[in-house]
Parts: sequence; C-alpha cells; structure tokens
Amino acid sequence: MLIKRKSIEKEESSRPARKPKYAPVTLSEQDGVRYLHFGTEWVQGAMRIRKPNWPELEYAQQMMAWMLWLDKPAQIAQLGLGTATLTKFCYVTFPEAAVTAVELNPSVIAICASMFKLPDNDERLRVVEMDALDYVNDEANAGLLDVLQVDLYDATARGPVLDSAEFYQSCNACLADDGIMTVNLFGDHPSYARNIKAMNFAFEQVICLPPVHDGNVVAIAFKRKRAIDLEALAARAAQITADTKLPAKTWVKGLAVK
Repeated sequence: MLIKRKSIEKEESSRPARKPKYAPVTLSEQDGVRYLHFGTEWVQGAMRIRKPNWPELEYAQQMMAWMLWLDKPAQIAQLGLGTATLTKFCYVTFPEAAVTAVELNPSVIAICASMFKLPDNDERLRVVEMDALDYVNDEANAGLLDVLQVDLYDATARGPVLDSAEFYQSCNACLADDGIMTVNLFGDHPSYARNIKAMNFAFEQVICLPPVHDGNVVAIAFKRKRAIDLEALAARAAQITADTKLPAKTWVKGLAVK
C-alpha cells in the first residue's frame, strides 16, 4: 500500500479537462510482482505473478491476524478491493466461508478480474460495486460478519478515506458477537491517531501490531474484549504457519512487546 514505485503507464495529459470521478488505475511490474496504482507511485496492492493467491505485501499478511482467534469464519467481508489479495486468500483458505468484497471503483473490479486473477462471483464469492459506507450502514448486514477487513485508501495514500467514530460504529454493528475487524493504517501519519481514537470509541478492545517497514500498522478491533493469552496464541500461530505459511509467529511476538 505505501510503497512508492513508478508506474509503467503513460502519465496523464496536462491539458485542462473535467476532473474524473475516479483516479486512473495503472500498473507496474518488477521482479515478478505486479503492482496496482491509482495514477501515482503509491502502491495500492501487489500480486506475485507465479503465486496469485498469496498476500505478497507484509501488511496484507498482517491483515489476516484475526486468524489467531477465529479458525472457522462463516462470513468474511473486505472493504476496498485493491488487487483482491485478501479476497482471494480468504476464498481459497476458507472453503466453507462466504467472502464479500466491496469496491466503489468499477475499474478496480475490472482490472482485478483481468490482471490479478480475481475469480468470477459464485455461491461463495461476491464482489460488489458499492460505497463501503453504504455497505456497513445496510441493516441487512447487521450482526452478519465474523471478519471485516478494512483497507480504504485513495490515490494520495494519506490515510483511510473513512475514519470517523460513526463509521467504525457501523463496522462494529456488522460483526457477529465474536467478530473481529482488521484495519490498515499509516503509522507515521496524523490519520493514525484519529483512527485509533475512533476505533476505541466504537469497539470494546483495540490492539495494534508493530509497524512494517513500509510504515503500515494493522489495527485489530474486537466486538467483545479478549484475553491476550500469549501461550495459547503462540500455539495457534504455529498451526496457522503450518497450514498457510503465513508468518503468524511474528504477530504473536509483536503482541508480546506491547
């Protein structure tokens, strides 16, 4: 998300024009990895071409940290499609779960299908063109989700585009009693403190993993308060790593230094 890399697409014309509704969707590739941009050098997601279902970026791996507490989710939702990294990984890792991805920009959905190996919708997978705020405010989603993953950045990568206490209250309302939300934040930006404050207002408990080298910080918000039993979490992490190759042991180490 917050890596800079030049796009291989041609720069937009400098001629005066009407402001587009969405930032242009552009691509770059380096060392076998394909990156998504919104017309800038900021990375919005990545896919290793030979491993299309693997979460390539470290922050994307950390977004799966809810697995330390939930092993059999039935309903998973992702706000912000990016390169469909989390959507694809959840879809293949949890074959009994329904997976929903919410994305406002139709061009992102189209390019995920054509360039990032996003499967077609089926009985378990649903990718919808919709505003994330409308999704979480829809009463039909109240109490529905075991997992909600929030990654809502625009072309400027200055912080999540939705970050109010009211938004996070709506996210909370979508979760089942044992539900968990993970959120991608930018640790050294003023938006970080604002988001943490809003989440603490809306949720019983919020913890954060240490920042990754690109500056991203993943926050974990719980519908109900959980005991942080490091021994039990370490055992669960070992199982996650054995099953998926995700570096779950490092997540527990990160929690241990809090």
